[in-house]
Formats: sequence, structure tokens, C-alpha cells
Amino acid sequence: MMKKSQRDAVLLSLVREMVARGSWCGETHIQKAAYFLQALLGVPLEFDFILYKHGPFSFDLSYEITALRADALLRYQTRPYPYGPSIVPTDEGRSFLDSYPKTLKRYADQISFVAGKLGNMGVADLERLATALYVTLNQDGQSGPRAEQIPLLKPHISLEEADLAVRRVDEIMGEARDLRISTS
Repeated sequence: MMKKSQRDAVLLSLVREMVARGSWCGETHIQKAAYFLQALLGVPLEFDFILYKHGPFSFDLSYEITALRADALLRYQTRPYPYGPSIVPTDEGRSFLDSYPKTLKRYADQISFVAGKLGNMGVADLERLATALYVTLNQDGQSGPRAEQIPLLKPHISLEEADLAVRRVDEIMGEARDLRISTS
């Protein structure tokens, strides 16, 4: 089980890596990246994710991002219209990371992998990819191909887009196989 301060360090490191790789790094980016870290790679963030407006979403993570802002470890960075703000580490947030070298070393490969795969994606691409992962991991005996399930859950995603997302998730899952953290 990860302590809250360790989880905060992982989240701050994830945001830092995403920004370093050119991510817009709004809340949706953080939500989807944290979902991949937890659901795909087994990083024990212990957030509850549900399928929501733009794919898997955790209200607890949203509150945690707000708490990190309140603690002056993250801040909004304004962007030109029509885009929303980015979320970036503050100087205090970067200093905070220095207190958790063991935690960050333990999850560095997983954070780097997720930031590398998702960092340059837009919100719509993230939604499709994260929803494809969600469907893949939560089939619960549903029949039919995964790609066909996605437009049923998200009617604005075409079958072709869903098929591409499922294929990409399968590729990412294959690449991630050696990075998965054992839960035992």
C-alpha cells in the first residue's frame, strides 16, 4: 500500500514527465495517464475509476489534483484561447520530489512509459484509448468484439475509431508486459 505522500510524489512525477514530453497536461491528460499507470501497469495509486464523460475518470484523483494545487505543489498555467489551462509542478512541487527518491525510482519506468505513450495525445485520442483499455479490462462476460462495445458506451466514437483504439491498446499492452508491477 502506498502512502498518500508517495502517491503525491508519483502524480507530481507523472505530471513533470508529461510536460517534459510536450503534453498539454490538463486534468484529462492526468486522469488518463493515472488510469494507465494504475490499471495497465499496476502502480498502486488506489483511485476508483468509472467510465464517465470522456472515458475513465476518478473523482478521488480530481480531488487529489485540487489538494496538490492547494498545497502549492501544482499550479495552473494559462494557455491561449480556446484551450484550457495546463497543470504543471511548482518549484515547491519539484522540491517535494527530492524527498521521495526510492518511490520515484521504483515507478520511474512505468511513469516514463505512460508519459511517452500518452504525452503528446489530444483529449479525444486519450478518451478513445483509455475507453478501449477500460473495455478491455472490464469485459465482464460481454459478448462481441471490444471495438463494437465502445460506440455503445460512447456514441460519438465511430466504430472505425474504436477499432483503431483497441488495436493501439493491444500494442501498448504488449509493450507494457515487462513493466507490470506484481500485486502480490
